[in-house]
Amino acid sequence: MSIQIFILSKLMEDNNYPYKLKKQISEPIPLDRLAGLTESKLYYHFDSLAKKGLIESIEIIKEENRPDKQVFAITAKGQEELPKMIYKLFENADSISDMVVGLANIKYVERQKVVEILEKKLTNIKQRWEEVSGYEEKVEVDKAQEKFSEFMLGYVSTKAEHTIYWLEELIKRVKQGEV
Repeated sequence: MSIQIFILSKLMEDNNYPYKLKKQISEPIPLDRLAGLTESKLYYHFDSLAKKGLIESIEIIKEENRPDKQVFAITAKGQEELPKMIYKLFENADSISDMVVGLANIKYVERQKVVEILEKKLTNIKQRWEEVSGYEEKVEVDKAQEKFSEFMLGYVSTKAEHTIYWLEELIKRVKQGEV
């Protein structure tokens, strides 16, 4: 879904073709390699979006000794679907790193709705953490497992605190328009 949101958001700005988008995300930082985005994946998603009627081919650029370039534009249906896809991305995200494409394209959605989604996610994380942290007193650990138990408790508590801190920070920044 992130790739499709990326494609639609780029087409909101200007008509484009797959190879040019691939080049844009690979320079100067090779984000395509970091995200595992190959040309074939990108073309697959362009094709998928076209089949759904979210984008359409508007021109074919022919150059001598070069492959044809199929230029795409976003359709009215694509413009309508983009915000829904972004909201769904936020709802389904397990971590902030899963939200990057949505955050980069937050201008296409209502900030308040994103804040509500994030606040609900934060409440759920805090509730789960309260449940889990209460088990420490209830569970009796035998001596052989004591060090392992301490390690796991430290890891889980640090991760939970880290997640809560950064989600609260993200909510604050989205509210303030910094993200």
